[in-house]
Amino acid sequence: MRFRVLLKLAARSVGRNTRRSALTASAMVIGLALLIFSRSISEGAHEQWITSALRMGTGHVAIQAPGYLESGKLEDRIGAKAYQRALDAVEAVADDRVVAHAPRLTVTGLASSASSALPVRIEGVDPDGERLYSDLDEKVEDGRYLQHDDRLHAYIGVELARRLGLKVGTRFVLTAQSASGDVEGQLVRVAGIFKTTVPEMDEGLVHIPIETAREWLGTPGAVTTHAVLLASARGTDGVVDDLQDRLSGDPDVRVLGWREASPALRSALLVDDYGNYVFHAILFAIVALAIMNAVMMSVLGRRREFGVLQALGLTGAQTGWVVFGEGMFLTAVSGFVGMGLGFLFTWVFFREGLDFSSFVESEGAWASAGGVVDPVVVPIFHSSQVMLSLYFILVMGTLASIYPAMRASKLDIAEAMKFDR
Repeated sequence: MRFRVLLKLAARSVGRNTRRSALTASAMVIGLALLIFSRSISEGAHEQWITSALRMGTGHVAIQAPGYLESGKLEDRIGAKAYQRALDAVEAVADDRVVAHAPRLTVTGLASSASSALPVRIEGVDPDGERLYSDLDEKVEDGRYLQHDDRLHAYIGVELARRLGLKVGTRFVLTAQSASGDVEGQLVRVAGIFKTTVPEMDEGLVHIPIETAREWLGTPGAVTTHAVLLASARGTDGVVDDLQDRLSGDPDVRVLGWREASPALRSALLVDDYGNYVFHAILFAIVALAIMNAVMMSVLGRRREFGVLQALGLTGAQTGWVVFGEGMFLTAVSGFVGMGLGFLFTWVFFREGLDFSSFVESEGAWASAGGVVDPVVVPIFHSSQVMLSLYFILVMGTLASIYPAMRASKLDIAEAMKFDR
């Protein structure tokens, strides 16, 4: 009964001082709505960033030989029999989480023509599987992407073609160390030229059919990586666990999530996260100061009222609880209203995406951590992030209400009851 009376007094005080309460609530609502909006855009950008970079690389899940991640050498490859076991495991766990998967036989070598020679990363790919896995076939500047019946064809970047003096239909030589340890050359013809916004790819990436690479390098049926692309990065751990269960007794393969297989991307995302944390900490501080200021001014401006309450029988602690209840009431109501406003604003105005193309110098995309990222970012709402934001708002509201409540609990009744001139 006493607790209900204190809550009623707190709610009544909030309602009686509508202007002060409205100003405080507005600051909190705007802060939380901005927080929800920024978190959804950040989550959408991260998901797009991860997917774009991993489609150009090892995927959300990478199946490799135990030593390949550290060495990057052809000798640490998955043999034909072990690869078939790994492929069977991938197909067994493939469900709505898995978008595509593709084999890669990757080696570092040299691309040379009559005019020059440049170091390149040579990837043997399955043309049909690669079309489903990556979007490199959509970035054709001239010619076409590889086809399933190609044998001695290559797909190269526009900068590599410029520096080697190549065009569609011309030949050049790829040189790399084969599985036997000898340096072998392979003559190929340019089938197509692609252009991205990643200079390293435009100058240093060559795609050739995987069967050609296997024959040239003396690695029949082998791969260096089998890459698995998922619908969402949040499903990575589940797929990794499923594949590890199926391949747990196989010493020739290792299953890696994208955080292990792509440490550069992980580091870039961590740096971006730290920036987001700083921004959100500033928002939390603004909300906390708004609550503390409003409740504190309420205490200082209502000393006589609190004196009357104590004269009528409330103790100092109970007076403090009334003030604390005011702060918590404002925090709770403003928190839920701010969440709703943030969802509504984001969904109504930006559900098709937020276009950052005006900040991008290149045509239609920007490069980051090895991926080509579309400048139109579609917001994503994750319930865990939303609830975490609401939790922190409630914590900040609680902490900001403690000091004014303590000040109210220590008021001197005689001083508070003096007539104010």
